[in-house]
Amino acid sequence: MGDSTLPHGAPFPAQGGYAEGFGPVARAFAAQLRDGREVGAGFSVYHHGRCVVDLWGGLADVARGTPWQRDTRAVVFSVTKGLAAMAFAWLDARGKLEWDAPVAQHWPEFAAAGKEAITIRQLLNHRGGLLVLDEPLRLDQCVDPAQRPRIVAALEKQRPLWSPGAQQGYHPITYGMYASELFERVAGESLGAVLRRELFEPLGADVSLGTEESVDSRVARIYPPATATRAVMMLLASLGAESTESRVFRALFARDSLQRRAFTNPRAAIVDYDQPRAWRAELAWASATASAHGLARAYLPFALGGAFERREYLRASALTPIHARQSWSERDAILQKPVGWSQGFLKEEPHLFSPNRESFGHAGMGGSLGFCDPVAGLTIGYVMNRMDWRIRSPRAVALCRALYACEAVRGAG
Repeated sequence: MGDSTLPHGAPFPAQGGYAEGFGPVARAFAAQLRDGREVGAGFSVYHHGRCVVDLWGGLADVARGTPWQRDTRAVVFSVTKGLAAMAFAWLDARGKLEWDAPVAQHWPEFAAAGKEAITIRQLLNHRGGLLVLDEPLRLDQCVDPAQRPRIVAALEKQRPLWSPGAQQGYHPITYGMYASELFERVAGESLGAVLRRELFEPLGADVSLGTEESVDSRVARIYPPATATRAVMMLLASLGAESTESRVFRALFARDSLQRRAFTNPRAAIVDYDQPRAWRAELAWASATASAHGLARAYLPFALGGAFERREYLRASALTPIHARQSWSERDAILQKPVGWSQGFLKEEPHLFSPNRESFGHAGMGGSLGFCDPVAGLTIGYVMNRMDWRIRSPRAVALCRALYACEAVRGAG
């Protein structure tokens, strides 16, 4: 996985290459490296099953001077949720899942505390009202297999904050906790195991939920904003003009806000995810690792009607419902912005990652992105290690806009 074989070499200081007509993307990526907006990053795009953009550059580890390579991975945070949604789509395509069946049909103990009517679709579309946990937990408990009974018991006894389907509120952490347990009860094996066997390995996708020790040396270090810098930026945003960031950060400063409760339990710092024990665990809300090229390949069947290179991974009929907005809110209770989900995949505003509403995938904290556009036949993978403090990274948005400005995809859909 050392060098790109695309015909046009990337402009300095980027490496890799791009296909004819995709120069705007390469120039945008190189500019972000050149002016210091990135420490290290990778950006890859497939168009109708053909790799057309494969770019990387910068440093994976500043202290060691380790250069970012084509196969460098990063912790992709909530991009992981889109990978979990892939596994549920795989179940659906094999007739093992009914989206509007109660979760308790597969997990009887889930019905406790008023959750008996919550459906699988409501849970994975962030409409179950289970965005917080009342029992305090820590990340080190979540990565410890011996603690699983305690965690499952906490999920089972949790009471929802609203009636099933009555409201949408992003489940930043609990989504992955509930999704993992539900999936294993339906499939009889873990999310990470099925994703590896059924999707990632056959697709040659350099992605893992439950990263193997052999990959550790390829995982880039995380560089969050300095604590003081982040605090100042959040404070300024909370005091500034009305915006997504100002609404969210005001809530985070409030002691008992939904945002504070949803994002801080289980308790962890960003750097806690920068450790092999976190990568090794299948934390279906945040701990997957991926290269940009790997993410773009992982989404190929989802952009191409379920098949790639003469192999059917999923029935097209199982993917078509994801194209519509199954859940949408003009102001999500947690993210405080227009956003929605379809069977666990993020549906964004058309001015962000794609102009086509059929597009789906998931963004991650700090800026990482795995996305696909079945209308334009695109898959996108973006990973980086300098984390942005905003809800949606301007760097990811700029790269996607440059992509859709390319003549080869302009006006698709």
